[in-house]
Amino acid sequence: EGLAAFRAFLKSEFSEENVEFWLACEDFKKTKSSTKIALKAQKIYSDFIQADAPKEINIDFHTKNDISQKMSEPTLSCFDAAQSSIYSLMAKDSFPRFLRSDLYKELLHKHQDSNHKRWLPFL
Repeated sequence: EGLAAFRAFLKSEFSEENVEFWLACEDFKKTKSSTKIALKAQKIYSDFIQADAPKEINIDFHTKNDISQKMSEPTLSCFDAAQSSIYSLMAKDSFPRFLRSDLYKELLHKHQDSNHKRWLPFL
């Protein structure tokens, strides 16, 4: 529920591609098959990295160029620098705003209510 609320918040700020990219990278790093590594890497690249990608993330030229060069023989770590950069951006910018948002306050309130019911079933 927390992830869904954070995604909804990012969507409201037109930056949901950041968490989508981060999650895609987490899934990518669990890939075992070399064939699937190449396919998933290309999908992440075309969705998030290449110029005019449908969900293009905001990363620096050097990182983008480095990833582009690695696409001929992608490894499980080829997106690490970009993922780290996007994580930092969310941690320093988006997440603190999320914690002040109505979406987060509603989620918190909902779980506080359910916790009371769980511990005090007579209420």
